[in-house]
Amino acid sequence: MINNYSIAKNVKIYDLAKIISNGNNFSIDEYSQVDDFVFINAGIQTSIGKFVHISSFTSIIGGGELYMEDFSGLSAGCRIITGSDDFSGPYLSNPTVPAKYKNVKSGIINIGKHAIIGSNAIILPNITIGEGATVGAGGIVAKDLEPWSIYIGYNPKKVGERDQNGIIDLERKLRKEFGL
Repeated sequence: MINNYSIAKNVKIYDLAKIISNGNNFSIDEYSQVDDFVFINAGIQTSIGKFVHISSFTSIIGGGELYMEDFSGLSAGCRIITGSDDFSGPYLSNPTVPAKYKNVKSGIINIGKHAIIGSNAIILPNITIGEGATVGAGGIVAKDLEPWSIYIGYNPKKVGERDQNGIIDLERKLRKEFGL
């Protein structure tokens, strides 16, 4: 189910994916794919670039903003959380409670070009995943990650770097082949 959206040509959204959009707040660019069993609540804004893959059982929730740049990807079971209730103050929480009794903190998540998020990783609000960065399976990302770096572990630690020049060269070739 998709309402109020912008979908470019050559996009594949499988039938069992669910995208909730309450305005002109969801866009997905050319050659991207959203697999079955993905749940996206577009929140304030969800913008997905070219050649982006969102794998099955991933959820994007929280009511904030998500920007995924070209060639980025979310592996199976990722949780992208763009906002959350404030559990530290005198507030009620959960979506059944009227807004005046809650304190929801919305944020922005930026996932850079060529960034890859491993299976079952969790990205918390107000995070930037740098261009080309990777997060290993099961990581919980609560701080910004440097471009072209490889991170692993529960509280991801940098363990290496990716081949930026090789990846950018392949991107140029692919764009040329596709006339982009």
